[in-house]
Amino acid sequence: MNRFPKTLAMILLWVSVIAHLELVQAVASDSLPPLDYILKEVEKRYTGSQFAAEFLQESTIKAMQITDFANGRLYVRYPGMMRWEYEKPERQVIITDGKKLWIYRPQDNLVMAGNAPVFFRDGKGASFLSDISLVRKKFKIELAQAEGEYLYELKMTPIERTLNVSEIRLYVTPRSYNIARIVTLNDYGDDTRIDIVSPQFAVHLEPSLFSFDIPPGADVQKIDE
Repeated sequence: MNRFPKTLAMILLWVSVIAHLELVQAVASDSLPPLDYILKEVEKRYTGSQFAAEFLQESTIKAMQITDFANGRLYVRYPGMMRWEYEKPERQVIITDGKKLWIYRPQDNLVMAGNAPVFFRDGKGASFLSDISLVRKKFKIELAQAEGEYLYELKMTPIERTLNVSEIRLYVTPRSYNIARIVTLNDYGDDTRIDIVSPQFAVHLEPSLFSFDIPPGADVQKIDE
């Protein structure tokens, strides 16, 4: 029996399969918009804007094998104003008007106060949400498609490296160009993941929401700069 036709057919089949896989991979790669286009759309979305959203936070300290979970509500007003209201595991609020920073823990009647630009200088605290121009100014950026999710992943490496932040990953939704997730990593292998849920941009947030009056009798501590 002449097996050559069957062998040839198998070779042609495998060639066809490999070509198809390469085509699918090429199409997937080509489906990603250019990085500059994504950045411009994100900047357009967040520059001059104000929004409110729910957030979920997961923080892991690798050396101690500890993972903490938190959630609450977030308010952002451009430029530089943020208010993070934590509801769980304990109530606390982090407020900045772009210049000053307050962290208030009502159960302890404790206020920690400091300089916002100094505290947020390395990108921690998702400070770029209130000033999206910091993304280009402070980071080297690479684009990738998030595995298993239809999100654009921006891998951001600080231009000025610090121990506190070695990399930040932004996950951006196509079409709306909302920032859906922020993952911050440091040189110790720790990471903090923040999911931003149901952002509402059709809101008006008064500047007074981003100021803070220290309660009478509160223990006030200065944040080291």
